[in-house]
Parts: sequence; structure tokens; C-alpha cells
Amino acid sequence: MKRVLLAGESWMSYTTHVKGFDSFYTSTYETGEKWLKAALEKGGYEVDFLPNHLANDEFPFTMDEIRKYDCVILSDIGANTLLLPGATFARSEKKPNRANLIRDYVLEGGALVMVGGYLTFSGVDAKGKWHDTAVQEVLPVEVLTVDDRMEHCEGVTPKVVKAHEVLEGIPDTFPDILGYNKTIAKEGAEVVAEVEGDPFIAVMQCQKGRSAVVTTDCAPHWAPEEFCEWEYYDKLWQNIVNWATS
Repeated sequence: MKRVLLAGESWMSYTTHVKGFDSFYTSTYETGEKWLKAALEKGGYEVDFLPNHLANDEFPFTMDEIRKYDCVILSDIGANTLLLPGATFARSEKKPNRANLIRDYVLEGGALVMVGGYLTFSGVDAKGKWHDTAVQEVLPVEVLTVDDRMEHCEGVTPKVVKAHEVLEGIPDTFPDILGYNKTIAKEGAEVVAEVEGDPFIAVMQCQKGRSAVVTTDCAPHWAPEEFCEWEYYDKLWQNIVNWATS
């Protein structure tokens, strides 16, 4: 059974409630991995989910560790989460650069999928910060250096523009999405689906490995219920990872 490491897709919210003279606070922890994780498990993959707060220190640091996985998926996780492990940020200790590790893993035969969100690609206020990392070298798209979010509360429709095995059995038109990360296709990459003229799904061979991007969420809010519950949702993600790991 092939193994997938899914990193990201978690967040914590801290809310201040003010009621006249008084105020109080509540906090919540949420994750958005369930649709993607379930889709891949139905396709026969073993999926290890590493939420953002754990990825900071538990994402692999060595090639031996990351090679345990056939595919790495980065979904709504910022570069700083991997570039600033606790030992470095709190104690000024040197640690391996995990962006470099991901690049080398792909070039040596690994598979990488980046999924859109507020902290992948460039993200909100450009805090995703993947552009100036080694991961950029093995993505099929150029990450912008500015806030790349394209918000579409009215809904926009991704469409297939090129036949490819990642889209085998998938209709030419997708359910509407509510936003995506704007990117620029690299020379040598294959853009197989677009949204508003921008890459929606793109793939690329990277020496011995392969990479793919999906520039919207795998879960709400950019991926509304009609997308997450789409009858072809599972097959789409299975196709992408099947191609990347083949």
C-alpha cells in the first residue's frame, strides 16, 4: 500500500465576545482534511495527517524519513511552518532546511502535490511565502510574490483544457469554487484545467519525480459543499496522486 503524508489543513481560532460591560473568550481547533483523506483512503492509500501545529516539529527532517512516503501533499500550510522549527525559532539551533529536502525528494523520485489555500502558494498577505523556497523549483507553476488570492463569492467554474490521465473519467466542467491562488504556469508544465484563465490543475515531470498543483481548497471555504460532495471528487484526487506516484 502506498503511503501519503498530508501536511497542513488545520487552524485554531480565538474569539473575544463582548456583551455590554463584560467580555469573555472562546477558542476552537478545526481541521479540513477529512474529504481529501477519505478520498485517498478509498483509493487504497495509507494517509498520515500532520496538522500545522505538529508539522512544525514533526514533518520529516531527513531523506530517510521522507522516503517512507510515496507522496507528500502540502495543503494550506505556510513555508515558515517548515522553515522555523521550534529548535531554531526558540533556541537558535541549526536544523535541516525542509524546503530543500522536499525539492531533493522530488528530484530523486518522490511525488509532491500542493493544494490551494490561504497559506499555500503565496496566500493571504503573501504569508504563504513558498516563492523564495526550494519547493518553488519543483512546482509546475510560479508562485507570486504578492497576495495571490482570487476571491470569487459569486462562484467561478474550472474547466478542462487538455486531456491528461489525471482527468481520466472526469467531466470537462467542475462544480463552482469560491476562490483560488493565482499562479503562472512554468515552461515545460502541463496545465490541464483552468479557472478564469489561470492554472487550476497543473502537472510536471521533475527529473525522476513528479509534481502537481490544485490551486483551490480541498475543503471549505473555497471548496463549497457542491465541490466537496461532487461525485467525481474522490476520483479526481485519486487520479492526481496515482499519476504523481507512478
